[in-house]
Amino acid sequence: MTSRETREALSAVEVDGGVPAHEGRRGVLLAFAAYGAWGLFPLYFDALKPAGPWEILAHRILWTMLFCVVVLLVRRDLSWIGPLLRRPKLLAGTAVAAVLIAVNWVVYVAAVTSGNTSEAALGYFLNPLVTVALGVVVLGERLRWLQWVAVGIGVAAAVFLGVAGGRVPWIALTLAVSFALYGLTKKKVGVSLEALHGLTVETVVLAPVAVGILVVVGAQGGLTFGQHGAWHTSLLVLSGVVTALPLLCFAAAARRIPLVTIGLIQFITPLMQLLCAVLLLGEHMPRERWIGFGIVWLALIVLSIDSLGSLRANRAARRDLPVNDCPS
Repeated sequence: MTSRETREALSAVEVDGGVPAHEGRRGVLLAFAAYGAWGLFPLYFDALKPAGPWEILAHRILWTMLFCVVVLLVRRDLSWIGPLLRRPKLLAGTAVAAVLIAVNWVVYVAAVTSGNTSEAALGYFLNPLVTVALGVVVLGERLRWLQWVAVGIGVAAAVFLGVAGGRVPWIALTLAVSFALYGLTKKKVGVSLEALHGLTVETVVLAPVAVGILVVVGAQGGLTFGQHGAWHTSLLVLSGVVTALPLLCFAAAARRIPLVTIGLIQFITPLMQLLCAVLLLGEHMPRERWIGFGIVWLALIVLSIDSLGSLRANRAARRDLPVNDCPS
C-alpha cells in the first residue's frame, strides 16, 4: 500500500486526532446534547421559583454529589480516590475549581430568577473571548492577528454596554470570567481527573457549604423544599441529574471531536438562553443591549473565522506529512 493510499484509507475512517468517523459523529451529537441542555437551563431554573438562588445552589450541589456517588458505586469506580488523596496539589486545584463553579452557578441562577437571563446569555457569549484573553495573560500564549481583533471587539462591546447601559454588566462579566477561570483551573490541575471524578470531588468540597446555606436559609424561614407541591420538590431533587448529565456529555464529546468544533457548537447555548429570555420568559431587551450583543457577535464571527482557518491549515499540514507504508 502506498503512502497516498494509506492517507486516503485513514481519512475515510478517521477524523482529527485519529478518532474513528462514527465516534466523531457521536461526539458531535453529545456536544449538541450538552450545549442544548445548558441552553434550556433558564426555563428549568425559572420553574424552581419561589426558591431563591442560594437554596437552588445548595440543592444543585447536594443532589449532584449524591448522583455522582451513586454512579460511582454502581460502576464500582472508587480506585481513583486513594491516589487522589495523596496528591494535595491536585486536591487544592480541584477545591479552587469548586469555588469558581459555585460562583458561576449562583450568579447564573440569581440572574434567571431575577429576570436577567439575557445578561446571563451575554456572559456566555463573552466567555470564549475571556478564555482567549486568559490564555495570553496567564499561559503566555501568542494570539494570531484575528484573535487579537476578536478580543479587541469584545472589549469594545463590554465598554459600550457599560457606558450605554449606565452600569457595568456585572452579571455577564462575572459569568464569563468565573467560567473561563474554571476552565483554566481544570486545564492546569484537573486534566488527570475524569469528568465524573472531578465533579464528584468538587461537589464533596462544596457539600459543607451547601448544608450551611440550607441551615441559614431555613433559620430565616426561606426554605421552599417540600412546601410547594410534589412537582416543585421533584425539580429540586432532579437538579443533580440536570447538572451532571450535560457535563458528562460534554466530557465525552471533548474526547471525540476537535476543540475547534466544540468552540463553534458552544454558541448555541447563549443563543438558546437569549431566545428563552425574550420569547418565553418575556424579558425586555433595551436597544443598547441589542447593539452590544451585535458587537459581541461580530467578535465571535471573527474568532470563528480564525478557528476554522487554523483547523483547515492544520489538516492541510497533516495531509502533507509523509505516511509510512503499512506492513503487509
